[in-house]
Amino acid sequence: MTKSELMVRLAEVFAEKNGNQLVAKDIEYSVKVLVDTMTRSLAKGQRIEIRGFGSFDLNHRPARIGRNPKTGEKVDVPEKHVPHFKPGKELRERVDQAMSANDK
Repeated sequence: MTKSELMVRLAEVFAEKNGNQLVAKDIEYSVKVLVDTMTRSLAKGQRIEIRGFGSFDLNHRPARIGRNPKTGEKVDVPEKHVPHFKPGKELRERVDQAMSANDK
């Protein structure tokens, strides 16, 4: 699902529940604020936990020596912090049930 598909789905759900349309700009702004807030939190080194969905945190990757696959030359790869998502129990179970139902 892309960000624009998420916005379309939010508009559909909001219309179904309330009988009203939410202005597209409001939906776009809400999704943008959510993503920006999560990005800033991770950039500050904070952990994000959404109960029933999962958690986002940072994994540290130390500096290492890699190889350029084209030339075989050694390349210094600097240390970095990489975002990591760990799904919650409820999400894992729901995905597993849905995939099991599709297999039958």
